[in-house]
Parts: sequence; C-alpha cells; structure tokens
Amino acid sequence: MNAGTILGTIQRTLIPGTFLFILAVGLTLNMPVIWILVFRVKRWNRSTIFLCNLVLADITWILTLPFLIYYHLNQLHWIFGDALCKITRTIYHVCYYCSIYFVTCLSMDRYLAIVHPLKSLWLLNKQQSLLICLSIWAVTSLASVPVPYVASTQICPDNKTICSLYVFSSSTYITLPFSICCTVVGCLLPFIAICYCYCSSVRTLQKTGLQNFQKRDKLTKLMYSVLIIFALLYFPYHLSRNTCIFLRALWPNVNRSIEHADTVFFVEVAVCSLNTCINPLFCFLAGGDFRDQVCKIPQFRLANMFVY
Repeated sequence: MNAGTILGTIQRTLIPGTFLFILAVGLTLNMPVIWILVFRVKRWNRSTIFLCNLVLADITWILTLPFLIYYHLNQLHWIFGDALCKITRTIYHVCYYCSIYFVTCLSMDRYLAIVHPLKSLWLLNKQQSLLICLSIWAVTSLASVPVPYVASTQICPDNKTICSLYVFSSSTYITLPFSICCTVVGCLLPFIAICYCYCSSVRTLQKTGLQNFQKRDKLTKLMYSVLIIFALLYFPYHLSRNTCIFLRALWPNVNRSIEHADTVFFVEVAVCSLNTCINPLFCFLAGGDFRDQVCKIPQFRLANMFVY
C-alpha cells in the first residue's frame, strides 16, 4: 500500500471516525460542564471565567464537526459552499488557539493564587479576567485572518469539490511564516509560561510545609496533565504542520515526501482534536467551586473520586 492510498484511507476512515467520537463524547462531557458553570456555580471567580471560555471554545468547534464528518464520509466532496468551508476552517484555528490560551490563563491564575495571594486580588480581578478572555477571542480571531484567504473550496479534475486546509496551499510565502508564527506565539510561549507558573507554584508550596501537601498534590496533577497534553497533542501537531508546509516551500516536486508528511499531519489532526474531550478535566483539577457542585450531583460522584 503506497503513501497516497494510506493518506486516502486516513481521510475517509480515521478522520471521520475520530470526529464522530469527539462529537459524541465531547458534547457529552462539555455540555454538562457549561450547565454546571452557568446554573450551579453561584460565585464566579477568575478560574470560573477562564473555565467557561475554555469550554465555549471547545463546544464552538465541536458544533462544526457534522459538516466535516459528512465531507470526509462523502469521499472528500464538499457540498456546503465556499463560505462555509472558510468559516469551518477559521473556527477550528480560532478555537484551537483560544483553548491553549485559556489553559495558560488557568495556570497563571493558580500561580497568582499561590505565589502572590494578596497581590492577586488586585492584579487580576473578575473584571480583568473577563477582559483578558474577550481580548484572547479578539486577538486570536484577528490573527486567523489569513486562514480564509488560503483555505477555500477547489474543484478537482474529477469534478469533486474539496474544502482545503491552508496547510496544503501552494502560497507557502504566506502559510510558512504564518504557521511558524502561530507555533511560537500560540504554542511555545504558552508552554514556557505554564512551566514557569507551575514550577514557581510548586516551589512556594514546598516552602510552606506539610499543611499544603494536598494543595501541592492537586497542583502537581494539573501540571502533569498540561505537560502531557502539550507533549502528546500540541507539539506533534505543530511539528507535522510546519513540516508539510516546509516541504511544499522547498521541494514542491518531491511528491513522495510530501505525501508521507501529509499522512502524518492528518493523523496528528485526529489525535490533536481529542483535546476537546480532555479539557473538561481542567474543570475538576482547577475549579474548586465546580468540584463542589459536581459532588452534589450523584451521577458525577464516581468521576470526581478519580480526581482526588
């Protein structure tokens, strides 16, 4: 089986299968979370605001999945028009990086509460947290403006209409710097910030003695969860994406290498998309009020036991 056949199989089976799983499991996990945050949590704080925006970003992208599932099951034939193709691809890009930034905000919130408990009350209040969330949505949306210009519908020789990703665009003079910039600003810098926040927080808790052992244990779980997500989901995705564009920019005629890179990229798209099913974990690890409300709901008690 050659690379082209494997690539076609992945696009027609792995991608729609994964998206169907995310549509079912992601909505099942995220919808109760947003319901608890909105209707059960009475006192909203900084963590609640960041958690709510994280879940909203995941739900927004999940709601576009039915179009993509039909597209991949329909032998990669897009029937929904060019505008919806651009919107779908842009929503993925915006929500993907918003998700990373909101996880980073949760890490910074823990850092301020532990390392600077008194200063944090005026350094980052609820109004400022809401403003940060709105700024993240706005800046990420503006930064995603190139996506609809290079991602659009294309008619193939067999009269099949595809909804292309910007990764596969021939305009590499746009896509390569854009992808590298997104990798640095949207992945590497948040990861560095998260590492600094958690390392500083753990050191502070270690100095305070055994009375903060439980808090340190919870923070350690949260830190390891974020590191694993970055290691398994975010870093490989960015590496494979940049490789695809890099090969097209330098060796556009080396079809075999490009096909192999595209295959790896589509696998990473499937794997990385699972973050929408994993992010609700942060609600248990980071949201104290959220956990309290979950404990009052009998069907969630078993899940909550595993967090502790």
